[in-house]
Amino acid sequence: MLVDQFGRTIEYLRISITDRCNFRCQYCMPLEGLPWLPKDDILRYEEITEIVRQLAPLGLKRIRITGGEPTIRPQLARLIRMLRDVSAVEDIALSTNGVKLPEMARELRDAGLDRVNISADSMRPERVKAIARRDLNFDIVRAATAAEDAGIGPIKLNVVVMRGINDDEIADFAALTHDHPWHVRFIELMPVGELRDLTFDHVVPTAEVLDRVRTLGDIEPASGPARGNGPAVYWRFPNALGTVGVITPMTHTYCERCNRVRLTADGRLRTCLFGDHEVLLRDALRAGQPLEALFRQALADKPKEHELLQMRVGGLRALSQVGG
Repeated sequence: MLVDQFGRTIEYLRISITDRCNFRCQYCMPLEGLPWLPKDDILRYEEITEIVRQLAPLGLKRIRITGGEPTIRPQLARLIRMLRDVSAVEDIALSTNGVKLPEMARELRDAGLDRVNISADSMRPERVKAIARRDLNFDIVRAATAAEDAGIGPIKLNVVVMRGINDDEIADFAALTHDHPWHVRFIELMPVGELRDLTFDHVVPTAEVLDRVRTLGDIEPASGPARGNGPAVYWRFPNALGTVGVITPMTHTYCERCNRVRLTADGRLRTCLFGDHEVLLRDALRAGQPLEALFRQALADKPKEHELLQMRVGGLRALSQVGG
């Protein structure tokens, strides 16, 4: 098994396959973008699959494909098929802004994708453009419906709540769970890196979020979607098809339950989203060296908890660099 120095079992790998994105969301990437990784530094699909093959016998069970925006990397379905062929992998998920889901959902499901998380920061077209700082005609209901129709599930909608920007839509998003089997998760804003236009003043604490959800009616604790890997706590309106979840990186840490590590697009195993500890796997992989010793050394140095509240974020300029 893959166990870190604090006894946490690691069975979940988030794989960033690109640092690029077709959005420039205010909380995720600077408007001007970032210095992009050189193409030769980015792991090929075959290399990603080989890392998973070497991790799987050690206890890896669950994978999430992230970016940047993973759907803009060509032939994504091919990677999913390759990962699906690794027998120990039980679950393959995708985090996406959803723009390309209406055209890609069926192909991705046929390739072996199990479930999807869609970033959904507004249901108002003009506000979507303002937050994403791109006009790509994104419609969250259309994207989620396309995924549902393709047989992908569970479907989670991730709403980063920002005071004065989209917090007036909390009830609107929660209302979607009445009639759709979707899981709307409200995430506390994480003001990191160079994104200084968003500060702690824009953070809406989860307690306030739930108060606004309750304006629609009573909610009760819920078990949440099947096969969940993450730290969300779920609630449900009586008789609703979906759930309301909350994720609290600012008001309550959940590091004691951490079960994940991250693989960056250029082949670095990052043991904490906001830490500065990384182990470069790419060069050893390309040299044909086994990776187990590097995996275990990385876990031996995995920190006990992040230091986001102290604004120590491990050199991150933007969340897009590590796929969130």
